[in-house]
Amino acid sequence: MNIKKVNIREEGLNVFFGPLEAKIMELLWKKGEYSAKEMQFVLSEENPISFNAVMTVMNRLVEKGYLKKEKKGTGRDRVSVFSPVQEKEQFISDQTKTITHGLVSEFGEYVVTHMLDALEQADPELIAKLEEKLADFKRRPST
Repeated sequence: MNIKKVNIREEGLNVFFGPLEAKIMELLWKKGEYSAKEMQFVLSEENPISFNAVMTVMNRLVEKGYLKKEKKGTGRDRVSVFSPVQEKEQFISDQTKTITHGLVSEFGEYVVTHMLDALEQADPELIAKLEEKLADFKRRPST
């Protein structure tokens, strides 16, 4: 499951999702599952929002493959519950990997140069991980 559109001018989850989708995903990753009614209640604490708007966005996230929907309870107490298909860390890892591979494939030299330039602001631990990866890469037999 890959995001079809990336909003490079946004921050956080808004890079991958619209604002309401991002809020919903963040809440679901924190709690694990919500019904649409519960989600509407939580979201309405910040800004009033209709149940239909919440239900529509959650169903679209199911259609896109980011959420799963299951029925819980019986009779009048039966309710649809939504939960993420992946953990947040795995989702971000998968998406950034796809984006990075795509950029390197299309614009290799520029991407690598700009990534190296960005290392000036990187955490020393990140640089150490990069050095490890490069050392592993150099040890691999060439094909």
